[in-house]
Amino acid sequence: MKLVCATRNKGKIREFQRLFAGLSVEILSLSDVGFEDEIEETGGSFEENAYIKAKTVCDFSGLPAFADDSGLEVDMLGGEPGIYSARYGGEGLDDYGRNKLLLEKMIHVSYDLRTAHFVCAICLCMPEPDEREIRIRQRCDGVIGYEPKGVNGFGYDPLFVYNGKSFGEMSDWEKDRISHRGKAVSEFLIQFQEKILED
Repeated sequence: MKLVCATRNKGKIREFQRLFAGLSVEILSLSDVGFEDEIEETGGSFEENAYIKAKTVCDFSGLPAFADDSGLEVDMLGGEPGIYSARYGGEGLDDYGRNKLLLEKMIHVSYDLRTAHFVCAICLCMPEPDEREIRIRQRCDGVIGYEPKGVNGFGYDPLFVYNGKSFGEMSDWEKDRISHRGKAVSEFLIQFQEKILED
């Protein structure tokens, strides 16, 4: 089965290809199906944005499509950056700039108040006339460190600390076991096999 991953984020594509390894599924990117438009993420939640992306790409390609919408929610900042995690501080910032901005906002916050969590919502849309859906939400709780650590992962991984170690310091295997995306994909794979592949 061909399955379109509705993202241009190369880090996410690599993670999903690794997590789907072993299934009789070929993960295609937006480029593979010729989708070049920007998808307006107008939802008010991770779940809504994941659905918008998956449905748009499914309708365009005529293939099953899934999308994740994920981000970081920092308790002391009222849930920022939340659904705006990928464009926190404006479109001109890269991962380094967004991490720097977050650290500046947290500069006077003590360690016990630096609690945060990563959220991952995944939605699968099947093309007409099937139109089945799968919707998943998972999270991983941790704290925001005082400086970036590690060179692995992407986004806020070097700042997000779980059990004394940042996501940026973890191997792929370590991160997949406990991360928001790893847990969401594990649940998604179970439902995907039960509801789609074996149906």
